[in-house]
Amino acid sequence: MSSAVELRAPGPRGIPPLFARLVDDAALFPPPGNRNEVATPVPQAVTDHLDARAGEFAGLLGPMLCQASRLAELITELAKAKPSSPIPLSLVCDTGLGGVPKALSIIEGRQELLALRMVEMPAPSDVDDIWLERVSEFVPEDITRVVEPRRGGEGWLDGIRRVAEHGCWPKLRTGGQTAEAVPTVDEVAEFLAVAGSLDVPFKATTGLNAAVRGEDPETGFTHHGFLNLLVATARSLSGKDVRAALESTDGAALAEEARSLSDDAANAVRDVFASYGSCSLKDPVAELEGLGLL
Repeated sequence: MSSAVELRAPGPRGIPPLFARLVDDAALFPPPGNRNEVATPVPQAVTDHLDARAGEFAGLLGPMLCQASRLAELITELAKAKPSSPIPLSLVCDTGLGGVPKALSIIEGRQELLALRMVEMPAPSDVDDIWLERVSEFVPEDITRVVEPRRGGEGWLDGIRRVAEHGCWPKLRTGGQTAEAVPTVDEVAEFLAVAGSLDVPFKATTGLNAAVRGEDPETGFTHHGFLNLLVATARSLSGKDVRAALESTDGAALAEEARSLSDDAANAVRDVFASYGSCSLKDPVAELEGLGLL
């Protein structure tokens, strides 16, 4: 299975280790929390991704996420664009686990366009061993398997541990179209306490549009920040106050704490928190530049 280190190999601009390959391109998904917005059209998403991969901040960029149901569209547009090298892909299984073999076969036939790195899927309400064994059967060992246990309830954290025991990365969903879809600070802190003890990293998705915690002016939801999550992960590894990092709205203080991490400490953080999906590639760059971190 691909490791977190392999997936964030150094980019052309020498992005700091804390941010290397941090942002997975989720442009093909609607922005979280806004029912009136739709996903970026595939032609535009391909153009933007190729531009970003050729740009000065390419080292920040992880795989492109694509739903299995939109795979044919993506391949059509990539064939028109003729990328100079295959695009790293994370396949999101929106058609069920049974649709995975067909999707993998299609990707296998277009290796000049796509390089499969991950397969991501939601878990059933009961994350049982039989279902996880099927995931292992359907997805080759050299492909990272990412599974999202359903948050909430007494068995949520046990589900995260079970996912990791089967060699899959757990996924933390940090937002959505309702206020209830945003996990509380306590829930994220509990997740991090478990994540730091696992043999695999986790990735996050939805809701981390900004670097720093704050209120989304369009939805009114209080959102988590990806910088908060990075700093909180660092604190969880060193026995410091995780909740305070998650609650902080002081961008300058968070940036200073992130900047003070040694390369070894930053790599340790990213061995736990591998990446997150963002509907925008420009926003994380602008946020990090504004905080003096790029």
